[in-house]
Amino acid sequence: MLKLSKTTDYGIVLLAQLASEPDQGPQNARELAADAELPVPMVSKVLKALAREGLLVSQRGSKGGYRLARDPERLPVSEMIRVLEGPLALTDCAIGPALCEHESACAVREPWQQISRVIEHALSDITLADLVRRRSIGATTSLTLQIDRSPQATDAAR
Repeated sequence: MLKLSKTTDYGIVLLAQLASEPDQGPQNARELAADAELPVPMVSKVLKALAREGLLVSQRGSKGGYRLARDPERLPVSEMIRVLEGPLALTDCAIGPALCEHESACAVREPWQQISRVIEHALSDITLADLVRRRSIGATTSLTLQIDRSPQATDAAR
């Protein structure tokens, strides 16, 4: 099963919440936690991580809080996941060399690496704005992933 951690899930929920109310100004952890119905300590932890990685801007003071550091149209899901979860990969060998002792003799190493690249590419095509737009219009459309198996696409993925 491919599954995101609760931290990553909550982080994306909080980013979407900030993106859906851009005119509201900075929001503090307590406000965001109440709106998202999430625990304040977890929200504080996630917001600090997002700010440390440059996805949010933190503003101190009585009217302080957090706001997005850039336009939601320029924030891909793949980056949100990478910041909160780490590298996008289904197996260790897709992260980098020498992480698996069986790497040199593995018959499925390259296919897993290609699958990981396809997933990362698909997630990089979806932005925070897309997530918010789908939520706000209540769309039930599904995303379709098409894998190009032509020799040119396979060579380009390597």
